[in-house]
Amino acid sequence: MGSHRSSFTRAAALALSSALVLTAPFTAMAQVAKPIAPPAAGTATPLPVPPQPSPSIAPPGRAVQGPDSVADLAAGLLDAVVNISTSQNVKTDDDAPMPKVPQGSPFQDFFDEFFKGQNGQGAPGRKVESLGSGFVIDPTGYIVTNNHVIEGADDIEVNFANGSKLKAKLIGTDTKTDLAVLKVEPKKPLTAVPLGDSRAMRIGDWVMAIGNPFGLGGTVTVGIISARGRNINAGPYDNFIQTDAAINRGNSGGPLFNMKGEVIGINTAIISPSGGSIGIGFSVPTELASNVITQLKDFGETRRGWLGVRIQPVTDDIAESLGMDTPRGALVAGIIEGGPISKGEIKTGDVITKFDGRDVAEMRDLPRVVAESPVGKAVDVIVIRDGKEMTVQVTLGRLEDADVANAETAPTSDDAPATSEDAPDDQSDGGKGGQEGTDQAEPPAAELPKSDEVLGMKLALLEAPNRRSFGIADDIEGVVITDVAKGSAAAERRITAGDVIVEIGQEAMKTPEDVTARIEELKADGRRNALLMISNKTGELRFVTVRIE
Repeated sequence: MGSHRSSFTRAAALALSSALVLTAPFTAMAQVAKPIAPPAAGTATPLPVPPQPSPSIAPPGRAVQGPDSVADLAAGLLDAVVNISTSQNVKTDDDAPMPKVPQGSPFQDFFDEFFKGQNGQGAPGRKVESLGSGFVIDPTGYIVTNNHVIEGADDIEVNFANGSKLKAKLIGTDTKTDLAVLKVEPKKPLTAVPLGDSRAMRIGDWVMAIGNPFGLGGTVTVGIISARGRNINAGPYDNFIQTDAAINRGNSGGPLFNMKGEVIGINTAIISPSGGSIGIGFSVPTELASNVITQLKDFGETRRGWLGVRIQPVTDDIAESLGMDTPRGALVAGIIEGGPISKGEIKTGDVITKFDGRDVAEMRDLPRVVAESPVGKAVDVIVIRDGKEMTVQVTLGRLEDADVANAETAPTSDDAPATSEDAPDDQSDGGKGGQEGTDQAEPPAAELPKSDEVLGMKLALLEAPNRRSFGIADDIEGVVITDVAKGSAAAERRITAGDVIVEIGQEAMKTPEDVTARIEELKADGRRNALLMISNKTGELRFVTVRIE
């Protein structure tokens, strides 16, 4: 049976070889074939010229050369890259009773030692260990790694390429960029590497990663920059470099080098269904990390700038409603009370397009450029207000805690899918929850002011009965929405009864007639959408675009 299979295999191989021999000349000829003129009388018929090898093909016996070797570059950098091992004592909650063994049993000592601490003596702790990477940025012993590498660790040990080990002290961490700075006390200066400028890197540039994947220290991999400015929803300042240099578990916190030996990124995350490298890794660029590292090193904490505004994206509909050629910038949806904006320098409804000389192409650019600016610095901000571009100057405050940090994240966009967090508080009772802050009973429907209707919304003056009915705060001004028709343009944008129309197209609304007139004006101007500033009953503002039917 085996001989038959072998004969069949050889026969198939010979047939395939013959087919290749027969088809190859025809393929080559097809690439060079040209019409041949008939020979003149009395001359010999010319023979066809065989195809010549392409000059780009290497001669036999000589392989095509790839990129230059990075051996010399790697040799000079390996000593600056370290392996970081951490341990954490985790208390166990195992209250299972200790097994009973006969007195004098040969296993008694084993059970006594293994279950020591049980039965009222306190459960023994369990030690959890993990591995990561890092790199030396200062010969005196400062080391950079990822926050998630050392988070919660009781002991941090740094392992160097020469086999030496040093205990490390945590200097500071930043969860928003997933960075941490450590300090060791070496007996002699360490080999350190400089931080380069990631902004000078281009897609396609060669990069080299060194790290500790799966505990295999001193591992060098090479690839290119696959993309820049990636947002993977890891934090508020996402601006990752994507690379195809092999990055695996344990590479976290390690450096990504350019071909000059400068660190241009800190390897942080991978996309991997299997847990191994599939060529999609992400690094925090030094344009974002360098300032954070300096602050952690100098102060043990970050000191970020704070503008004190709530923002949301400028969608195509919003841009069209504001008369903008293209959607760009960040739309100011609210001003934080007690924040740096105290004199009306920036107003709700402004679109910030440039901050301190740096373009704000989209909403997520603004928190990053603000955070990178020094606290107390006076900066020029270019905004679009009432269809005109203007420059205002603001002095930045300091972003100190998580509560304030959330103030500059975007409220729900009108294009986002509805979630329980997006729904009004009183949605369960039709938007008429409001007995908060009052002992007066809700007036019957007949006593409410008469409503006008526009774009599927029934509107009314924001008078005392409506304020009580919907629980609307006293400091909110505008036109109250008393009902929204199902399937209407307003319902598509999750506008509900009890919402208040504050502005339309950056004009304040006081009466239902104002709303109707403004919508008719926008129709006459050929606008397809109306930009509404909507307030909920507590005064939280958001912008939505409603299709003009």
